[in-house]
Amino acid sequence: MTATPTPSPLTDLGARVDEIASRVVDRRRYLHERPELSYQESETSAFIVAELERIGGFASISRPTPTSVVADLRGGRPGPRIAVRSDHDALPISEQTGLSFASKNPGVMHACGHDGHTSMMLGVAEVLAPLADSLTGEVRFLFEHGEEALPGGASQMVAAGAMEGVDRVIGQHLWAWFPLGKVSVRPGPVMASCDVFEIIVHGRGGHISKPQDAIDPLVIGAQIVTNLQHIVAREVDPQEIAVLGVTQFEAGESVGVIPQTARLEGGTNMFSPTVRDLLERRIGEIATEICAAHGATCDYTYTRGYDAVVNDPTTTEIVAAAARRALGDEAVYEGELILGGEDFSAFQACAPGTFLLLGARDPELGEIHDHHHPEFDIDERALSNGVKLISESVVALLEAEKP
Repeated sequence: MTATPTPSPLTDLGARVDEIASRVVDRRRYLHERPELSYQESETSAFIVAELERIGGFASISRPTPTSVVADLRGGRPGPRIAVRSDHDALPISEQTGLSFASKNPGVMHACGHDGHTSMMLGVAEVLAPLADSLTGEVRFLFEHGEEALPGGASQMVAAGAMEGVDRVIGQHLWAWFPLGKVSVRPGPVMASCDVFEIIVHGRGGHISKPQDAIDPLVIGAQIVTNLQHIVAREVDPQEIAVLGVTQFEAGESVGVIPQTARLEGGTNMFSPTVRDLLERRIGEIATEICAAHGATCDYTYTRGYDAVVNDPTTTEIVAAAARRALGDEAVYEGELILGGEDFSAFQACAPGTFLLLGARDPELGEIHDHHHPEFDIDERALSNGVKLISESVVALLEAEKP
């Protein structure tokens, strides 16, 4: 008589997720009430450590930076090290959602879903920790601080050694513009590079009644704003994707005074390194030449922010198959490119990785409030989807990489 093989405890992760679903929602609401700005996430990181210690089973829990957390879950057999990442900083926004668990910290809000990311990651930890003996390899949980503000928490964690020994890395972002139950899994480019620039125009102040004796930096600044739009329209190959925008223009303090200076600040987004170089060079050239034509000067600063998020094809293929198992064949698709930036690219520079965009919008709802909006919210049913998705993906990547 042949004995019936014992099923692996890794074959029904979805049922385990369902058992903890309410705790995932509770954690998200707890964090939503207590948002903290980038690099100030002391209470949030303390909560993460406390929850990991409550879950138990980790080989180590550490803080590579003051407000980030790394936890290692060691499997029963030697194998690869797979890293999974979430972020937990909030934004300087006054919440207007009216939720019963709205922010208790004035002027600070989780308006991008990072509260959900953290609660989902803790959910994955809660699902996998009791199954550690069945895992081949190691899972490294990266709880990132400061994603919303340059230089970005990812680069700081990398510099502190958080990616040492990692074979592959995965991350996900709740996405309000994608329907609930869907997940975008696409190889290659996913999110754009994002940089910022500042131009300070130095003119000559004077009385508004005697413009001939002044050099008006406000008028010069206006010409710079207009002419910068020609770079993407007329100098970037139409087959490339690029955005250039001036988002701040500050000048003057009195109606009767032509100011001494004007300050312009803006940003750029693109996928091509060649286009990135072009934008950095041409913004400075145009600003300098316009100023010179009118007898003014300028200070120009261009700061490179996050590199483009580009998914490794092999990692993405493995994760796509896991996503179909977790959420169903019809849930997985290749969503559109996102022109916003994400510092997950810093982790991808250390190991092959893939970044997923998880649908968090109820299709039956009317108006959708974008990320970084004071009325932004997610459909909390997406949280269980995210825990299932990452749990299945981690197991699939460990199995694919095991010796």
